Amino acid sequence: MTGTGDTAGPGGEEVCDVAARRPVERTEMRARGGIVALRSDRVLMTDGDSAERDVIEHPGAVAVVALDDTGEDWRVLLIRQYRHPAGRLLWEIPAGLRDVDDEEPQATAVRELAEEAALRAADWRSLVDFFPSPGVSEERIRIYLARGLTEIPPEERDFTPRHEEADMPVRWLELDAAVSRVLAGEIHNANAVAGVLAVAAARARGLDTLRPADAAEE
Repeated sequence: MTGTGDTAGPGGEEVCDVAARRPVERTEMRARGGIVALRSDRVLMTDGDSAERDVIEHPGAVAVVALDDTGEDWRVLLIRQYRHPAGRLLWEIPAGLRDVDDEEPQATAVRELAEEAALRAADWRSLVDFFPSPGVSEERIRIYLARGLTEIPPEERDFTPRHEEADMPVRWLELDAAVSRVLAGEIHNANAVAGVLAVAAARARGLDTLRPADAAEE
């Protein structure tokens, strides 16, 4: 454990998420799309009863907080993207699916930062890991912190934006202003909310306390 303070739960257990899987009595595939699939599991619960649980199968994703900490006021990079299910234009951080076979998560993050922001980073850290909708989805996200940023020259860019990414403005926003917009309910994207607040917390603790980029996913 690397945290501080009281880490014991009410029963004396450590307050740390652990892998666990209840027995599944039966599974039925409901639908399959281009990215996700929907299945229904009949799960045996700890009280001896069983319950139907819908599960969205998802490959997982990565996201990147690109941080310019070279000046007195730290800045984070945000992109605006149309999200059809939400019916909104959302300010987000660069992100992408882990849908390339055998590609390491950090490599996916490096690629997404290059494609969506035309940036490279000299320093990579693991910032935060989370399940955005664990009640219905397997999706797991790792957010990286990228520093030491340099722009990729136009002649070296090999990504052609399409669909939502064809109209995706990029803005630099001071970190404190980004935190204020999150707390004011003006930034809604889960990756951006988690990433911005995590960087603000890491600044207070010291960025060197962050896990390495290749830290294991617990």
